[in-house]
Parts: sequence; structure tokens; C-alpha cells
Amino acid sequence: MTVSAHDRPLAERYELAELIGCGGMAEVWRAWDTRLHRHVAVKLFRAGSDLADGLRFDNEIRTLAALSHPRLVQVHDAGTSGGTPFVVLQLIEGHTLRDRIADGPLAADEVRRLGAELAEALAHVHDRGVVHRDVKPSNVLLDRDGNVHLADFGLARLIGATRLTRPDQLVGTAAYLAPEQVRGEEFGHPVDVYALGLVLLECLTGRREYQGSEIEAAVARLHRQPDVPEDLPADLRRLLTLMTSLSSRRRPTAADCARMLRDPQATPTLDKALIPAPHPVPARHPVPARRPVRPLVAGAALTLLCAAGAATAFLWPPPATPSGSAPPASTTPVASTPSGEAPPSAGAVPPPVAHTVVVPVQVDPKGDDKGSEKQKGKGRADEKKGEKPGKG
Repeated sequence: MTVSAHDRPLAERYELAELIGCGGMAEVWRAWDTRLHRHVAVKLFRAGSDLADGLRFDNEIRTLAALSHPRLVQVHDAGTSGGTPFVVLQLIEGHTLRDRIADGPLAADEVRRLGAELAEALAHVHDRGVVHRDVKPSNVLLDRDGNVHLADFGLARLIGATRLTRPDQLVGTAAYLAPEQVRGEEFGHPVDVYALGLVLLECLTGRREYQGSEIEAAVARLHRQPDVPEDLPADLRRLLTLMTSLSSRRRPTAADCARMLRDPQATPTLDKALIPAPHPVPARHPVPARRPVRPLVAGAALTLLCAAGAATAFLWPPPATPSGSAPPASTTPVASTPSGEAPPSAGAVPPPVAHTVVVPVQVDPKGDDKGSEKQKGKGRADEKKGEKPGKG
């Protein structure tokens, strides 16, 4: 894009003056707002960018419009002119943090102040479910008063939102990607904390931690953690070590980073979590769900009740019937008594309950005790046969 391509004011309102920035997807121009009479920054997206279908463009506009913080670059307007999407942003008069680092390392107190302001801006972003995904020195702007402003949310993504990039594509600047981004895993707010840690480390040392080609810089963090110098103040060294941990769970939140940078004597809330527990933590061992246990207990109780009823039916002697008469053939079900036994039939004398011991005996299927008397007589006859003296 050139200025000659915009001889007329963009959207009949913005007069482009000079190119002040250029990226992979867009160019940033200094412009004049003819309606409000102020200088602004106009971001023009390239024709062949991923914004051709408008999805990424709508994502950036809606993301930026929902954010309002003194340390974030504000959005003034957005639209499409001649088929080119554009965003009108707050113009920050000053330079980038990368330009400042090129002049030499920053003092520890200055890094604490800049880091706290950036961490507070990220905490505001994270509270609204947004991940910046491209925190780096060139996206940090310093105004003439030295205040920082976080810019370029073109790669921002809402947590849980549909991905707008291909799964095989790395999004972000390779030198500041978190390990989980390099591995292609799901990620969240900790990736911004990791990138901010590398940015602050670069401010203190004056050099980029992971150098080389994009692939070399991206893969290097999978093999080693950043080299945090021993001569740094103890509070900064401790905080940077946590922020750039290979495990995202060990990194503090952006709000915690801001608090610890404001107060060097503050203790990281994550330190206690890093101390091994003296005893195993029960919560780490999943407890089986209780829901399946209830049917098993109920089933076991029902089985015991049925078994008790069956045993009572077999062990309790049935009422005597007149000789030659058949037992009643009723099959109508009856209600159970509280003890689980069937109530006696009508007209029958209920058996005694208190201090009664039921002794199981062999009962003839016909319902009388004659069979048992015959068995006793047969047993005596067998004994006599076995006692015959042998011949001498």
C-alpha cells in the first residue's frame, strides 16, 4: 500500500500521512482525523491476509472494543474502505520497548515499574477471557512520559472461542512463544505471563533469550529454561523463574505478577504450592463416584430380605392338615409382615413369637411326620443286622 493509493481521505474522514509500522498482516499509518481534528493511527490490513473473510477482522474489533484500560491502546473507529479493512487506533507519540532495549539494559527499578503496568493491563485482558498471544517488545509502546501501552491485539483470542487459524500454524512470534504453544497444545492466560517474563528478562539483560531462526528459537525452550542471571535482585530472579516455568501451572497470574513487581518484599502466592506436601493429598486420588454404590447397597439389602423370607418359609413347619386332604393351592401373593414373614392363613393359630427357638427338622414333602418315624425304624433294623455275631 502507498499513500498515493489513498489520495482521498480514508472513509472520507482520515488523511494518511506517513507509514510508521509494518507487519505480516497490516501496515500502520499516521493519519489525521478531519472530523475530530486529532492525530490517529490507522491500521490497514493487507488484501491477501487471513482477514479476507472478515472473521479475524471482526474478532479484533470486538476484542479491542470490549477492552478499556489506560495501558491498552484504545480503538476509535473501524470499517472497510475500497475492500480494505481498517482500524483507527489511539496514536502513541514515542517509541517501542524494542527501541529502548537497543540502547542498553534497563535498571531493575524501571523494569519493575514497566512490568507492573504491563501485568496490570494483561490482568484486565485476562479477566475478560482474552489471551493476547503476541506479547513482545515491539508490541509495547512507550509514550513521551515513559508510560507503557500494550498494542496489537490482532492475534488475540477469546478463551473457548473457535480457532481462526489452521491447526498446523504457529501463531505469535517464535522467540516469545510458550512451550505449550510450540507443542501445539491447548493454552490459556499463562502463555501471556510466559511471554511477559521473557520480555522483562530481555529488558534486564539487553539481549533476546532465545535467538536464531524461528524454528530454533521455538524449539530451544523445550530443552532448557531461560537463563536468569544470578546477579539479579532476588525478588526479580525468583519471579522471572516462576513466570518462565515450562509448566503453565507453576506460573503466577498476571495480577500476582503486578503485585509482586509493585512490592519487592511480597511473597509469591504460588511458593506454598510448590513446596511438596509431607503427606499424600487425598484430593489427588480420585474417589469413586457414590452414585453407583447406592443401587448395590439397595440390591444387597433386598437380597438379604429375600433370603430371610425364603429361609423362614422352609424352616417353619406348615400347619397340620386333615389326613388325606391336599394342602391349599392358593398362589395369590400376600403382603409381608414387618419381620419379612408371610402372615398365617385365616383360622390358623399364630405360632408363639417370644422366647421361641426354631429347630430345623427333616420334613417329608407330603407334609406329615410319618416319614421320619419310618426312617427311625429302618435305622434300628439296620443296627440289628450289623450286630450279628460272626462264626467262630
